[in-house]
Amino acid sequence: MKKIQLSNGLRVVMEQIPTCRSVSFGIWVKTGSRNESPDVNGITHFIEHMMFKGTERFDARAIAEQFDAIGGNVNAFTSKEYTCYYAKVLDEHLPIAVDVLSDMFFNSRLDSEELMKEKNVILEEIAMYEDTPDDLVHDLMSLAAYGDHPLAYPILGTKERLEAMDADDLRSYMNSHYTIENTVIALAGNIDDRVIELLERHFGAFKTSGTPQQLTVPIFQDGLIYHKKKTEQNHICLSFPGCSIGDDLQYAMVLLNNAIGGGMSSRLFQEIREKRGLAYSVYSYHSSHADSGMFTIYAGTAPKQTKDVLDLSVEILSDLAVKGMTEEELHKGKEQLKGSLILSLESTGSRMNRLGKNELMLGRHYGLDEMIQSIEQVSMEDIQKVIQRMFETPFALSMVGTSDKALNKIRRDEFVALRSN
Repeated sequence: MKKIQLSNGLRVVMEQIPTCRSVSFGIWVKTGSRNESPDVNGITHFIEHMMFKGTERFDARAIAEQFDAIGGNVNAFTSKEYTCYYAKVLDEHLPIAVDVLSDMFFNSRLDSEELMKEKNVILEEIAMYEDTPDDLVHDLMSLAAYGDHPLAYPILGTKERLEAMDADDLRSYMNSHYTIENTVIALAGNIDDRVIELLERHFGAFKTSGTPQQLTVPIFQDGLIYHKKKTEQNHICLSFPGCSIGDDLQYAMVLLNNAIGGGMSSRLFQEIREKRGLAYSVYSYHSSHADSGMFTIYAGTAPKQTKDVLDLSVEILSDLAVKGMTEEELHKGKEQLKGSLILSLESTGSRMNRLGKNELMLGRHYGLDEMIQSIEQVSMEDIQKVIQRMFETPFALSMVGTSDKALNKIRRDEFVALRSN
């Protein structure tokens, strides 16, 4: 891994992989829905869409044709805390990818006619999301856990906010957030030092600078949100405090997640799906942010089985609160995590993502040996610290479905009481 700065101070992180013929190239910007104000919620995602709608040199069709003609892929995504524009191409076609993506980044027209069309596209995306209860319940979970904090804002925004935005709003937001300080270029694949000249040519004139945004640390709340909707299943989420990006207990959190609901051998999957057949989809995951984290359990089940699924989830967590993880689960989790980590390094896209995210959010990078050592060093004491953090407050709960009867019978402070006894 190599890290440099262009003549204007723009950070570039790159990893040479001479055994492959592809290159993954990404432009990372440290801005997401968390950085928005309530009146422009959804603007970061809107800007991401508009970047593909044309520049003076390329209209939207020409952008797509540039990558189709070379067999490459181009896309983008917006998260709570960052946005990424990326492409994967053959090494010989990297100059084309850098040329087109940099033109999109600096010279998007934000044409008013295209703006109106893309608003409608995103409105359809919002409608599709709201029609998908197993997606919607996760947004409601953020709201239940973070209240009115910006981390609870939906990435897509809302219909009312979106309709009120115009090109000037987008330009103003980009001027204050799309700055050199907030931007990182990441590359992984068959590259050499000649790529620096290429990047200097396309990004060397980047001058937009700004003042770092002051973020407030969220306070985890034990909220409960029920959204009534005619569905075949009730969709449920339970959430607990987790670990921030870069937290010393990050790997302990990942290992604990694996044991609870991170795979087919996990406690939730085995008890709820395999042994009792109460759900098709049941799992857990951990979301890390700059200064906070959230551990979440999800299950989708028939209304008549909702109480059983909730009771079993609580029972599994109660057992964890009292007895902790087993040595077998810890050992198995470490091997699984090491395996998935090493396998992910076979993809230039995964390597580029790791480089960009680490530089943007942490400002430092971990080598493979260092990461494996950190995984190996996770102890039962570390696991207990994570469990203590998770259960120090009542959990948050969200549900989308036809009835909230089962919700009213749950004690959300049960684990707090168990830990204190």
